[in-house]
Amino acid sequence: MEIAIIAHDGKKAEMVQFLNQHSEILHKKGIHLISTGTTGEKVTKAGFSVNALMSGPLGGDAQIAARVAEGKCHMVLFFRDPLDRHPHEPDILMLMRLCDVHNVPLATNPATADLLVKAL
Repeated sequence: MEIAIIAHDGKKAEMVQFLNQHSEILHKKGIHLISTGTTGEKVTKAGFSVNALMSGPLGGDAQIAARVAEGKCHMVLFFRDPLDRHPHEPDILMLMRLCDVHNVPLATNPATADLLVKAL
């Protein structure tokens, strides 16, 4: 199973903390992680194996959206920072729309992500 992890700058530490808290489930289930570039760097430094794509503003969100549309990505954990502006907002909205179109579970905060991961 492939899960995409994305975190805005203000949420990257929270993503690493979340993955640390759920590492046993992720390893036990053999989850393959993909991420946007900078999130991938932070997660890799924390000891997780992740396939990092481009940075979000450079097209990483769109790359993950394409994987959702192709049926390769089965879940998206996207810790968004709703209090900050993002120049790549159209890519973010496209990713969220494609998750809805293709019925792919999408969590935009740790509480929802916790429920999704525990359901694995």
